[in-house]
Amino acid sequence: MIEVFEDKRVLTQSKRIVVKIGSALLTANGEGLDLEAISHWAEQLAQLHFQGHEILLVSSGAVAEGMVRMQLPARPTDLPGLQACAAIGQMGLVQAWSSVFEQHHIRSAQILITHDDLADRRRYLNSCDALHHLIDWRVIPVINENDTVATNEIRFGDNDTLAAMVAAQVQADLLIILTDQNGMYDADPRSNPEAKLMHTVRAMDEQLFEMAGGGGVLGRGGMVTKVRAARLAAKAGCPTIIANGDTENVLHRLMKGEVIGTLFTSDNDRITAHQQWLAAHLQMAGRLVLDDGAVRAIKKEKRSLLPVGVKEVEGHFDRGDVVECVDLQGVRIAVGRVNFSSRSAALIKGLSSDKVQQVLGQVRSLEMIHRNHMAIY
Repeated sequence: MIEVFEDKRVLTQSKRIVVKIGSALLTANGEGLDLEAISHWAEQLAQLHFQGHEILLVSSGAVAEGMVRMQLPARPTDLPGLQACAAIGQMGLVQAWSSVFEQHHIRSAQILITHDDLADRRRYLNSCDALHHLIDWRVIPVINENDTVATNEIRFGDNDTLAAMVAAQVQADLLIILTDQNGMYDADPRSNPEAKLMHTVRAMDEQLFEMAGGGGVLGRGGMVTKVRAARLAAKAGCPTIIANGDTENVLHRLMKGEVIGTLFTSDNDRITAHQQWLAAHLQMAGRLVLDDGAVRAIKKEKRSLLPVGVKEVEGHFDRGDVVECVDLQGVRIAVGRVNFSSRSAALIKGLSSDKVQQVLGQVRSLEMIHRNHMAIY
Protein backbone atom coordinates (compact mmCIF):
# COMPACT_ATOMS: atom_id res chain seq x y z
CA MET A 1 0.00 0.00 0.00
CA ILE A 2 1.34 3.45 -0.96
CA GLU A 3 1.52 5.81 2.02
CA VAL A 4 0.21 9.33 1.43
CA PHE A 5 0.57 12.50 3.50
CA GLU A 6 -2.23 13.06 6.02
CA ASP A 7 -3.33 16.20 4.20
CA LYS A 8 -2.25 15.34 0.69
CA ARG A 9 -4.24 18.27 -0.69
CA VAL A 10 -1.23 20.45 0.14
CA LEU A 11 0.46 18.64 -2.74
CA THR A 12 -2.33 17.46 -5.02
CA GLN A 13 -4.02 20.86 -5.22
CA SER A 14 -0.83 22.88 -5.75
CA LYS A 15 -0.84 24.69 -9.09
CA ARG A 16 2.15 27.06 -8.97
CA ILE A 17 5.28 25.15 -7.96
CA VAL A 18 8.89 26.23 -7.50
CA VAL A 19 11.26 23.28 -8.00
CA LYS A 20 14.87 23.54 -6.86
CA ILE A 21 17.26 20.84 -8.09
CA GLY A 22 20.63 20.56 -6.34
CA SER A 23 24.09 20.17 -7.87
CA ALA A 24 24.44 16.52 -6.85
CA LEU A 25 21.42 15.65 -9.03
CA LEU A 26 22.58 17.57 -12.10
CA THR A 27 26.30 16.81 -12.28
CA ALA A 28 28.25 13.65 -13.08
CA ASN A 29 30.04 13.27 -9.73
CA GLY A 30 31.62 16.66 -10.18
CA GLU A 31 32.60 16.03 -13.80
CA GLY A 32 30.41 18.78 -15.22
CA LEU A 33 26.75 18.63 -16.12
CA ASP A 34 25.07 15.25 -16.45
CA LEU A 35 23.06 15.82 -19.63
CA GLU A 36 21.23 12.52 -19.24
CA ALA A 37 20.10 13.55 -15.75
CA ILE A 38 18.98 16.97 -16.99
CA SER A 39 16.98 15.29 -19.76
CA HIS A 40 15.39 13.04 -17.14
CA TRP A 41 14.39 16.05 -15.03
CA ALA A 42 13.03 17.91 -18.04
CA GLU A 43 10.80 14.92 -18.77
CA GLN A 44 9.35 14.99 -15.24
CA LEU A 45 8.90 18.77 -15.29
CA ALA A 46 7.26 18.59 -18.72
CA GLN A 47 4.80 16.04 -17.37
CA LEU A 48 3.74 18.46 -14.62
CA HIS A 49 3.68 21.34 -17.11
CA PHE A 50 1.24 19.55 -19.42
CA GLN A 51 -0.93 18.58 -16.46
CA GLY A 52 -1.55 22.30 -15.97
CA HIS A 53 0.96 23.08 -13.24
CA GLU A 54 2.91 26.36 -13.39
CA ILE A 55 6.57 25.45 -12.98
CA LEU A 56 9.46 27.69 -11.97
CA LEU A 57 12.85 25.96 -11.88
CA VAL A 58 15.78 26.98 -9.67
CA SER A 59 18.76 25.06 -11.01
CA SER A 60 22.17 24.55 -9.46
CA GLY A 61 25.17 23.26 -11.39
CA ALA A 62 26.75 26.38 -12.91
CA VAL A 63 29.87 26.35 -10.72
CA ALA A 64 30.37 22.60 -11.16
CA GLU A 65 30.14 22.99 -14.95
CA GLY A 66 32.52 25.95 -14.88
CA MET A 67 35.06 23.91 -12.91
CA VAL A 68 35.10 21.23 -15.61
CA ARG A 69 35.29 23.70 -18.48
CA MET A 70 38.29 25.37 -16.83
CA GLN A 71 39.75 22.03 -15.66
CA LEU A 72 39.93 23.20 -12.05
CA PRO A 73 40.93 20.55 -9.47
CA ALA A 74 38.69 21.99 -6.73
CA ARG A 75 35.88 24.47 -6.18
CA PRO A 76 37.26 28.03 -5.85
CA THR A 77 37.11 29.43 -2.33
CA ASP A 78 37.48 33.12 -3.23
CA LEU A 79 34.47 35.13 -4.43
CA PRO A 80 36.01 36.34 -7.75
CA GLY A 81 36.96 32.75 -8.60
CA LEU A 82 33.46 31.52 -7.82
CA GLN A 83 31.93 34.34 -9.86
CA ALA A 84 34.10 33.59 -12.88
CA CYS A 85 33.40 29.87 -12.56
CA ALA A 86 29.65 30.47 -12.35
CA ALA A 87 29.71 32.79 -15.37
CA ILE A 88 31.46 30.15 -17.47
CA GLY A 89 29.26 27.31 -16.28
CA GLN A 90 26.03 29.26 -16.63
CA MET A 91 26.44 29.17 -20.41
CA GLY A 92 26.34 25.39 -20.46
CA LEU A 93 23.61 25.15 -17.83
CA VAL A 94 21.14 27.36 -19.68
CA GLN A 95 21.96 25.77 -23.02
CA ALA A 96 21.32 22.32 -21.56
CA TRP A 97 17.94 23.22 -20.07
CA SER A 98 16.83 25.07 -23.19
CA SER A 99 17.72 22.10 -25.39
CA VAL A 100 15.90 19.46 -23.32
CA PHE A 101 12.79 21.58 -22.82
CA GLU A 102 12.58 22.23 -26.57
CA GLN A 103 12.40 18.47 -27.08
CA HIS A 104 9.08 18.64 -25.21
CA HIS A 105 8.00 21.76 -27.15
CA ILE A 106 8.31 23.91 -24.01
CA ARG A 107 9.90 27.33 -24.05
CA SER A 108 12.21 28.27 -21.20
CA ALA A 109 13.76 31.55 -20.06
CA GLN A 110 16.87 32.48 -18.12
CA ILE A 111 16.40 34.63 -15.01
CA LEU A 112 19.42 35.78 -12.98
CA ILE A 113 18.63 37.49 -9.67
CA THR A 114 20.68 39.19 -6.97
CA HIS A 115 19.60 40.14 -3.48
CA ASP A 116 19.66 43.80 -4.56
CA ASP A 117 17.00 42.97 -7.15
CA LEU A 118 14.68 41.94 -4.33
CA ALA A 119 15.73 44.59 -1.80
CA ASP A 120 15.05 47.48 -4.20
CA ARG A 121 11.29 47.99 -4.37
CA ARG A 122 11.17 48.98 -8.06
CA ARG A 123 13.45 46.16 -9.21
CA TYR A 124 11.51 43.69 -7.05
CA LEU A 125 8.25 44.66 -8.75
CA ASN A 126 9.86 44.59 -12.20
CA SER A 127 11.23 41.08 -11.69
CA CYS A 128 7.87 40.02 -10.24
CA ASP A 129 6.06 41.32 -13.33
CA ALA A 130 8.50 39.53 -15.63
CA LEU A 131 8.05 36.23 -13.80
CA HIS A 132 4.26 36.52 -13.90
CA HIS A 133 4.35 37.25 -17.64
CA LEU A 134 6.48 34.15 -18.23
CA ILE A 135 4.04 32.08 -16.17
CA ASP A 136 1.09 33.47 -18.15
CA TRP A 137 2.89 32.60 -21.40
CA ARG A 138 3.45 29.02 -20.18
CA VAL A 139 7.21 29.50 -20.22
CA ILE A 140 9.36 27.74 -17.61
CA PRO A 141 11.79 30.21 -15.99
CA VAL A 142 15.21 28.73 -15.19
CA ILE A 143 16.38 30.80 -12.24
CA ASN A 144 19.78 31.21 -10.65
CA GLU A 145 21.63 33.76 -8.54
CA ASN A 146 23.58 36.29 -10.61
CA ASP A 147 26.87 35.28 -8.98
CA THR A 148 28.95 37.45 -11.28
CA VAL A 149 27.71 40.73 -9.79
CA ALA A 150 26.63 39.60 -6.30
CA THR A 151 28.84 40.74 -3.43
CA ASN A 152 29.99 38.55 -0.58
CA GLU A 153 28.17 40.75 1.93
CA ILE A 154 24.82 40.79 0.13
CA ARG A 155 24.06 37.52 -1.61
CA PHE A 156 21.69 34.61 -1.20
CA GLY A 157 24.65 32.28 -0.80
CA ASP A 158 22.74 29.18 -1.87
CA ASN A 159 19.94 28.28 -4.24
CA ASP A 160 17.75 26.94 -1.43
CA THR A 161 17.36 30.48 -0.09
CA LEU A 162 16.86 31.86 -3.60
CA ALA A 163 14.14 29.27 -4.30
CA ALA A 164 12.31 30.23 -1.11
CA MET A 165 12.50 33.92 -2.01
CA VAL A 166 11.12 33.22 -5.49
CA ALA A 167 8.34 31.07 -4.02
CA ALA A 168 7.31 33.97 -1.80
CA GLN A 169 7.62 36.49 -4.63
CA VAL A 170 5.31 34.63 -7.02
CA GLN A 171 2.99 33.37 -4.25
CA ALA A 172 3.73 29.74 -5.08
CA ASP A 173 1.51 27.00 -3.72
CA LEU A 174 4.45 24.70 -3.08
CA LEU A 175 8.25 24.70 -2.94
CA ILE A 176 10.01 21.42 -3.75
CA ILE A 177 13.70 21.15 -2.85
CA LEU A 178 15.29 18.08 -4.44
CA THR A 179 18.58 16.92 -3.02
CA ASP A 180 20.69 13.79 -2.47
CA GLN A 181 19.30 13.46 1.06
CA ASN A 182 16.10 11.63 1.99
CA GLY A 183 14.63 14.53 3.93
CA MET A 184 14.73 15.82 7.49
CA TYR A 185 15.83 13.41 10.23
CA ASP A 186 15.34 13.85 13.97
CA ALA A 187 19.14 13.57 14.31
CA ASP A 188 22.14 13.55 11.96
CA PRO A 189 21.96 10.10 10.28
CA ARG A 190 25.69 10.24 9.49
CA SER A 191 26.58 10.13 13.18
CA ASN A 192 23.44 8.57 14.67
CA PRO A 193 22.27 5.25 13.18
CA GLU A 194 19.04 5.53 15.19
CA ALA A 195 18.01 8.74 13.41
CA LYS A 196 14.49 8.60 11.99
CA LEU A 197 13.15 10.34 8.90
CA MET A 198 10.37 12.79 9.75
CA HIS A 199 7.58 12.96 7.17
CA THR A 200 5.73 16.08 8.39
CA VAL A 201 7.09 18.94 10.52
CA ARG A 202 6.13 22.52 11.30
CA ALA A 203 8.48 24.80 9.38
CA MET A 204 8.67 27.28 12.26
CA ASP A 205 9.70 24.66 14.85
CA GLU A 206 12.93 26.01 16.39
CA GLN A 207 14.17 22.48 17.18
CA LEU A 208 14.67 21.74 13.48
CA PHE A 209 17.97 23.65 13.40
CA GLU A 210 19.35 21.42 16.17
CA MET A 211 18.55 18.35 14.08
CA ALA A 212 20.12 19.61 10.82
CA GLY A 213 23.67 18.78 9.63
CA GLY A 214 26.20 20.10 7.07
CA GLY A 215 26.38 20.01 3.25
CA GLY A 216 28.45 18.50 0.46
CA VAL A 217 31.45 19.81 -1.48
CA LEU A 218 29.96 20.88 -4.83
CA GLY A 219 26.86 22.54 -3.42
CA ARG A 220 26.64 25.29 -0.81
CA GLY A 221 23.40 24.16 0.79
CA GLY A 222 23.32 21.66 3.65
CA MET A 223 20.21 20.68 5.57
CA VAL A 224 20.50 23.81 7.72
CA THR A 225 20.06 26.04 4.67
CA LYS A 226 17.15 23.91 3.48
CA VAL A 227 15.39 24.25 6.83
CA ARG A 228 16.00 28.00 6.71
CA ALA A 229 14.58 28.10 3.18
CA ALA A 230 11.49 26.18 4.28
CA ARG A 231 10.96 28.73 7.06
CA LEU A 232 11.30 31.63 4.60
CA ALA A 233 8.70 30.07 2.31
CA ALA A 234 6.42 29.27 5.26
CA LYS A 235 6.36 32.92 6.30
CA ALA A 236 4.71 33.62 2.94
CA GLY A 237 2.22 30.80 3.46
CA CYS A 238 4.04 28.36 1.16
CA PRO A 239 4.72 24.77 2.33
CA THR A 240 7.96 23.01 1.35
CA ILE A 241 8.90 19.44 0.46
CA ILE A 242 12.52 18.32 0.87
CA ALA A 243 13.00 15.00 -0.91
CA ASN A 244 15.64 12.76 -2.44
CA GLY A 245 15.80 13.43 -6.15
CA ASP A 246 17.15 9.94 -6.82
CA THR A 247 13.70 8.55 -5.98
CA GLU A 248 12.14 7.18 -9.17
CA ASN A 249 9.64 9.57 -10.78
CA VAL A 250 9.73 11.65 -7.60
CA LEU A 251 7.84 14.72 -8.87
CA HIS A 252 4.90 12.77 -10.29
CA ARG A 253 4.60 10.73 -7.10
CA LEU A 254 4.82 13.77 -4.85
CA MET A 255 2.03 15.51 -6.73
CA LYS A 256 -0.18 12.50 -6.03
CA GLY A 257 0.45 13.01 -2.31
CA GLU A 258 2.77 10.03 -1.83
CA VAL A 259 4.93 10.22 1.31
CA ILE A 260 8.43 10.95 0.03
CA GLY A 261 10.84 13.10 2.00
CA THR A 262 9.69 15.68 4.55
CA LEU A 263 6.79 18.11 4.28
CA PHE A 264 7.36 21.43 6.06
CA THR A 265 3.93 22.87 6.77
CA SER A 266 3.16 26.58 7.06
CA ASP A 267 1.05 28.06 9.85
CA ASN A 268 0.98 31.44 8.13
CA ASP A 269 -1.69 32.93 5.90
CA ARG A 270 -0.76 34.51 2.59
CA ILE A 271 0.95 37.85 3.08
CA THR A 272 0.60 40.97 0.95
CA ALA A 273 2.97 41.81 -1.89
CA HIS A 274 4.46 44.60 0.23
CA GLN A 275 5.07 42.21 3.12
CA GLN A 276 6.68 39.74 0.72
CA TRP A 277 9.06 42.46 -0.39
CA LEU A 278 9.92 43.28 3.22
CA ALA A 279 10.53 39.62 4.02
CA ALA A 280 12.82 39.33 0.99
CA HIS A 281 15.45 41.53 2.64
CA LEU A 282 18.47 39.57 3.82
CA GLN A 283 20.47 42.68 4.71
CA MET A 284 18.96 44.91 7.41
CA ALA A 285 19.82 48.57 7.93
CA GLY A 286 19.51 48.23 11.70
CA ARG A 287 17.90 46.48 14.62
CA LEU A 288 15.30 47.31 17.27
CA VAL A 289 15.26 45.30 20.50
CA LEU A 290 11.71 45.01 21.85
CA ASP A 291 10.35 44.37 25.32
CA ASP A 292 7.94 41.51 26.02
CA GLY A 293 4.90 43.78 25.80
CA ALA A 294 5.81 44.97 22.32
CA VAL A 295 6.45 41.42 21.15
CA ARG A 296 3.03 40.37 22.41
CA ALA A 297 1.35 43.40 20.81
CA ILE A 298 2.91 42.60 17.42
CA LYS A 299 2.52 38.82 17.35
CA LYS A 300 -0.67 38.25 19.32
CA GLU A 301 -2.63 41.49 19.02
CA LYS A 302 -1.56 42.35 15.44
CA ARG A 303 -0.66 45.92 16.40
CA SER A 304 1.93 48.44 15.20
CA LEU A 305 5.23 48.95 17.01
CA LEU A 306 5.25 52.02 19.27
CA PRO A 307 8.40 53.70 20.65
CA VAL A 308 7.42 52.74 24.20
CA GLY A 309 8.10 49.08 23.40
CA VAL A 310 11.64 49.63 22.08
CA LYS A 311 14.47 48.86 24.50
CA GLU A 312 17.52 49.33 22.27
CA VAL A 313 18.33 50.84 18.86
CA GLU A 314 21.26 49.34 16.94
CA GLY A 315 22.87 50.38 13.67
CA HIS A 316 22.62 53.53 11.55
CA PHE A 317 19.51 53.91 9.43
CA ASP A 318 17.26 56.55 7.90
CA ARG A 319 13.51 56.92 7.88
CA GLY A 320 12.04 54.39 5.43
CA ASP A 321 14.86 51.86 5.76
CA VAL A 322 14.08 48.23 6.51
CA VAL A 323 15.12 47.10 9.99
CA GLU A 324 14.64 43.93 12.00
CA CYS A 325 12.82 43.68 15.32
CA VAL A 326 14.08 41.14 17.85
CA ASP A 327 12.98 40.11 21.33
CA LEU A 328 15.16 40.34 24.44
CA GLN A 329 16.78 37.00 23.53
CA GLY A 330 17.72 38.24 20.06
CA VAL A 331 15.14 36.16 18.18
CA ARG A 332 13.75 37.91 15.11
CA ILE A 333 10.10 38.87 15.53
CA ALA A 334 9.49 41.03 12.46
CA VAL A 335 11.06 43.23 9.79
CA GLY A 336 9.61 46.53 8.68
CA ARG A 337 10.06 50.04 7.31
CA VAL A 338 10.91 52.32 10.19
CA ASN A 339 9.34 55.78 10.51
CA PHE A 340 12.31 57.36 12.30
CA SER A 341 16.06 57.58 11.71
CA SER A 342 18.32 55.72 14.13
CA ARG A 343 19.20 59.03 15.80
CA SER A 344 15.55 59.94 16.40
CA ALA A 345 14.66 56.37 17.38
CA ALA A 346 17.37 56.38 20.04
CA LEU A 347 15.94 59.60 21.50
CA ILE A 348 12.38 58.28 21.80
CA LYS A 349 12.91 54.60 22.65
CA GLY A 350 10.81 53.61 25.66
CA LEU A 351 8.75 56.82 25.55
CA SER A 352 4.96 57.07 25.46
CA SER A 353 3.33 58.75 22.46
CA ASP A 354 2.78 62.10 24.19
CA LYS A 355 6.42 62.28 25.27
CA VAL A 356 7.58 61.48 21.74
CA GLN A 357 6.11 64.77 20.54
CA GLN A 358 7.68 66.60 23.47
CA VAL A 359 11.11 65.34 22.40
CA LEU A 360 10.82 65.54 18.60
CA GLY A 361 8.02 68.07 18.16
CA GLN A 362 5.47 67.49 15.40
CA VAL A 363 5.99 64.08 13.76
CA ARG A 364 4.36 62.42 10.74
CA SER A 365 3.60 59.24 12.63
CA LEU A 366 3.66 58.10 16.24
CA GLU A 367 4.37 54.47 15.30
CA MET A 368 7.97 53.32 15.13
CA ILE A 369 6.81 50.82 12.48
CA HIS A 370 3.23 50.70 11.21
CA ARG A 371 1.56 47.31 11.05
CA ASN A 372 0.98 47.64 7.29
CA HIS A 373 4.72 48.03 6.73
CA MET A 374 5.76 45.01 8.76
CA ALA A 375 6.33 41.32 8.01
CA ILE A 376 5.87 39.13 11.09
CA TYR A 377 8.03 36.07 11.80
